[in-house]
Amino acid sequence: MSAEPRRSIATVCLSGTLEDKLIAAAGAGFDGIEVFEPDLVAAPWSPRELAERCADLGLSIDLYQPFRDLDSTDAERFARNLRRLDRKFDVMAELGVDTVLVCSSVSPDAVGSPDRLAEQLAVAASRAGERGLRIAYEALAWGAHVSTWDASWDVVRAVDSPALGLCLDSFHVLSRAGDPAGFAAVPGEKLFFLQLADAPQLHMDVLQWSRHHRLFPGQGAFDLPGFVAAVLATGYAGPWSLEVFNDVFRQSDPGRTAVDAMRSLRWLQEALAAGSPSSGLAAPPPAPPLSGWSFVELGVDGISGPQLASVLRTLGFAHTGQHRSKPVQLWEQGAARVLLNDAVVRPAAAGVAAVTALGLESADPSLSAARAEALKAPVLPRTRGAAEADLSTVAAPDGTQILFTRTGPDGWPADFLATGETAEDGVGVTGVDHVGLTQPFDSFDEAALFYRAVLGLEPQTTTEVAAPFGLVRTRAVTDAARSVRLALSVSALRRGGWSPGVPEPQYVALATDDLVATAVALRAAGAPLLALPENYADDLDARFDLDPALLAAIREHGLMYEEDASGAYLHLATEVLGDRVFVEFVQRLRGYDGYGTLDAPVRMAAHRRARTRDLAVR
Repeated sequence: MSAEPRRSIATVCLSGTLEDKLIAAAGAGFDGIEVFEPDLVAAPWSPRELAERCADLGLSIDLYQPFRDLDSTDAERFARNLRRLDRKFDVMAELGVDTVLVCSSVSPDAVGSPDRLAEQLAVAASRAGERGLRIAYEALAWGAHVSTWDASWDVVRAVDSPALGLCLDSFHVLSRAGDPAGFAAVPGEKLFFLQLADAPQLHMDVLQWSRHHRLFPGQGAFDLPGFVAAVLATGYAGPWSLEVFNDVFRQSDPGRTAVDAMRSLRWLQEALAAGSPSSGLAAPPPAPPLSGWSFVELGVDGISGPQLASVLRTLGFAHTGQHRSKPVQLWEQGAARVLLNDAVVRPAAAGVAAVTALGLESADPSLSAARAEALKAPVLPRTRGAAEADLSTVAAPDGTQILFTRTGPDGWPADFLATGETAEDGVGVTGVDHVGLTQPFDSFDEAALFYRAVLGLEPQTTTEVAAPFGLVRTRAVTDAARSVRLALSVSALRRGGWSPGVPEPQYVALATDDLVATAVALRAAGAPLLALPENYADDLDARFDLDPALLAAIREHGLMYEEDASGAYLHLATEVLGDRVFVEFVQRLRGYDGYGTLDAPVRMAAHRRARTRDLAVR
């Protein structure tokens, strides 16, 4: 039988009161918690009452933490620290937890001599052992004298007490470029506890990095599968516990954060099972290959629906189908399909449009749905008529619906009655290249993990640009074949009422093999193309050795151009349709693999001008 590790979470990971945190952890399916001492101090329960509440929720208490600055060069202060430790042992006895986390000291009076430090830890370990308790010693990455895991192991090994072992924290090890291969020298019984945190690679003070920017596994840049594999190779069989300090998580809905945390551990477990089949670890159903886009659905209303239908026709699309039982239109061009869904009534916001659903071609839609459910993606109910396709649907963190589909005679297109129009060549669109979605600030990292874990899309390099209304961060996720691409963006520090004319933009990028010819056809059809300033083309002329004919087309049609070491990218945007959606037409040249992110500030400024003009006319 495949094994399931015990999963634990430190209460410091979650927002709210201790009661909120316990309910969230239990609701997400965690087996246990680490009690963060400040949470207990602020709680109305006694330690014994907290233990009873955890038992009622099915949670064990796996660790009490943190105990700081135990050792001291001042004998009187060390004596006071031992008294404080004894009092915490009393608390632990009432909590029913046998392990306390002791951090390496950061105090000015921290002991620098390894021998003297070992002597003082031996005294503490003796007191713990007399009460049947254990001390898990952890090297803080910013510790005064013990700041690496191997330095902490040297001390633990020197003490040689059954009551003293190591706590290995992935952040403290990997932020200091520690080598997990060295764990092989540590007997498994001396590893008392495992704490896990991911993080982006940042060049900053390690304390600030730790306190504000930790992430759940799979959301950052650390090799967590390699780290945990090295720990498990020692024979460690204790909990996999998350300890994440993050400014966003500490302000977010704890229930949602706990689900995100559990998803990260399940993703990590799968990565370990795949890398080491002999580990015996259970894994969720595998992610079936995705082969492309079935459709992109735009939610519209009675005002925006006819407007977008009219614009789609100028963009070369044909209205080929009408849903049998729902107010949904199917528009096609090449292999690109756009649905206009007028099923949502928005009386307070007439004239709006948004990307509401993404249809993805799955090799096994039912298996994709089973995996999504195993990874705690919210499964959405769908109403359907007789003989209509049963589409498995889950919700992404921003609310976008993800549908796993097959396009064929018996697939979802059979739900649409033919209108008599046919999908011709239009303006040269061959299919959907990617979709761009602006994420709520609080769910940007959650979204990257969602698409990685649930859909099997790997995150690409994160880029940042200084846009007209603040810093914009973009991270793409894609499958290996580049058949499904998403560009996720977020305004990094959006605050206050001053905002762009196009808040939280979304776009559908359509692929073409000849963007210049597509631009000519679009202009002839009267498509609402976005006008760019002459300064942009002048700058391109200065930076790149462009063909004169191409530069002329860029000036005439408002094309954008970007290149990198692998290739080049031509793209063209429409004006905003509704209040936040626009369409791009893109052509990838010579293996370009990006998303034209560096052009975003120019495009955003142009959209603001166009949007301000339109609002002034109304």
